[in-house]
Amino acid sequence: MFHPPPNILIECFISDSMDLQKAIMKRFLRKLINLNIWGGRHTEIKNLQKALPDHLRGTNEHKKAVKELIKKGFLNIKPSTGEFHVSLNSHKQKEIYEFLQEE
Repeated sequence: MFHPPPNILIECFISDSMDLQKAIMKRFLRKLINLNIWGGRHTEIKNLQKALPDHLRGTNEHKKAVKELIKKGFLNIKPSTGEFHVSLNSHKQKEIYEFLQEE
């Protein structure tokens, strides 16, 4: 089993060199990792917004970040109870941790 470095779960701050969408993607991934949402355990997409400051919730950047994470294969999507639920793709665990470590 792949074990992440201990500093991987530190809160993501937006730096000048990091674009907004990538920072949002990293926040979403960290939130799901901290909540241990892997594989069959899932949560509603709207719960990811709670990882963002109020002024970014529900924006286009938020929606684009979710779509990009799904396109990269980092998130599994599941229709459930009329809403879409997401979980981290356990087969991409190593790639997810590598993405979180990039600048």
